[in-house]
Amino acid sequence: MKRLTLAVLLLLATALPAAAQTYYDIDVDLPAYPEMEQVPESPVYYAPSVDSNYFFYDGLYWDYYNDAWYSSPWYNGPWEYVDPVYVPTYVLWVPIRFYRRPPHYFRSWNAHRPPHWGQHWGHDWQRRHNEVYRGRAVAAAPAPLPQYQRQFTRDNYPRVPQQQYAIHGQSYGYQPRENVVRQQYQSRGMSPNPIQRAAPAPQGHPSGNQQHQWDGRGQPR
Repeated sequence: MKRLTLAVLLLLATALPAAAQTYYDIDVDLPAYPEMEQVPESPVYYAPSVDSNYFFYDGLYWDYYNDAWYSSPWYNGPWEYVDPVYVPTYVLWVPIRFYRRPPHYFRSWNAHRPPHWGQHWGHDWQRRHNEVYRGRAVAAAPAPLPQYQRQFTRDNYPRVPQQQYAIHGQSYGYQPRENVVRQQYQSRGMSPNPIQRAAPAPQGHPSGNQQHQWDGRGQPR
């Protein structure tokens, strides 16, 4: 029955008009769903076997490629560019050692700390990013991984975004916690289902009451 439902959704989705978005094929080209592991003391996941700067947070996959951030609700794209001002702070807080392809300018920084984004993107980015996230109280709990995507490999992967969104809405009952991620869902025409129970907050990680801001060196406060 579930396979039949998915087949019907695929047929219906092909009849929908294309979304007014710009999509990119970047450095990610996976044959199958990757194994994900949680970054210690973080609500972000990474994929040890994926040869890219590839993460999962709050219902979206994130990839840092060629000095730009991209996101997708599906593990193999297609990907949409995200202005670095609106990349969630928890993604930016991932230590350098979890980047599988760190750019050359990361090499002089401590691998056990996040990249110096404030130094790299400048004070204007830092000011605008702090304004977006000032006072935000987001629970530091990881979103459930979209395990339903395991059934889709390179041979049957749905490449049309509207097909993906129809399957995602039927199979993944999670509502993003971050406002910026919710806006990305909406910009893609996705309507998240009621929220699922997330995993407990990691021990030792900043609580949801911490403001997501950066100090003068571009490091987490």
